[in-house]
Amino acid sequence: MTDTTSLNRPSPSTLDLLLSRRSGSAKAMTTPGPSPAELALILKAAARVPDHGKLFPWRFIVIDGDARARMGEVLIAALDETERASPERVEQERNRFLRAPTVVAVVSRVREMIAIPVWEQQLSAGAVCQTLLLAAHSLGYVGNWLTEWCAYRPAVKNALGLSSGERIAGFIYLGTAAQPLEERVRPDMNALVTRF
Repeated sequence: MTDTTSLNRPSPSTLDLLLSRRSGSAKAMTTPGPSPAELALILKAAARVPDHGKLFPWRFIVIDGDARARMGEVLIAALDETERASPERVEQERNRFLRAPTVVAVVSRVREMIAIPVWEQQLSAGAVCQTLLLAAHSLGYVGNWLTEWCAYRPAVKNALGLSSGERIAGFIYLGTAAQPLEERVRPDMNALVTRF
């Protein structure tokens, strides 16, 4: 049985965390990345997102250690002949997943033909990506949510073992910022908020 007294408790420092979150470029990440225990905690937090119908319409594929180099070979094989003709492009893809110590592929796995709308299932996968970034930030790591061309190539999806109805919602790169992050332009909230 869950201790419900620990749910929805005030946490003013969480608002500070949310207001200080900033993506860090995957190209500007270094070690260390999350330890296995920290990553398990990050993924556990990410799995607590809204999920209409309790479908868990997402799953995780962790790409770290030597798997990052193996992903580079998968990407090279997924290039078409024109793309593969450039040695620079081949080298870029060989190193794409080496940019960060840990990459988590968040896989959206929509269940068709049920009462829960597809859009809500997809939004839940997006919420997983964002919560994963927030959890990593709370532990002092930097994250970057990317898809890039490889998320959409059938050969890459096949190599990752995706089945019919599954798509990559994002590759979440996790590591330590190699340089201090700078604030970016934020929206004018007055231009975005209206009242009905």
